[in-house]
Amino acid sequence: MLNSNLPESELLKTVLKPLLQDFHYWFGRSLALLETEKVDFLTSEAQSDLLARVKQAKQEVSVAQIMFEATGEQVGIEMAALMPWHQLVTECWKVAMRLRLQHSSGEPEQET
Repeated sequence: MLNSNLPESELLKTVLKPLLQDFHYWFGRSLALLETEKVDFLTSEAQSDLLARVKQAKQEVSVAQIMFEATGEQVGIEMAALMPWHQLVTECWKVAMRLRLQHSSGEPEQET
């Protein structure tokens, strides 16, 4: 549990910095997967679209990290900016889990 008596700048360092690092990590993993694997249950257009959205989000996270560092870790990010990243990470996790299940069962799945 976070200490509510922490100064706001410490709270940002405690919460936002690792959150941005996590987004960067998961978008990187998703890029690697989408660039190297053919996801049979996605159409090629859907896979390309997901890949483009992940590239864009990873770039946005990188800019946010740069701005956060450049301001001495004194600025936050609006929830409205974070939520689409969170939703995209969740979407990527679902694709990765489904792909892992497909590989473990050895059965190809139909495109959706």
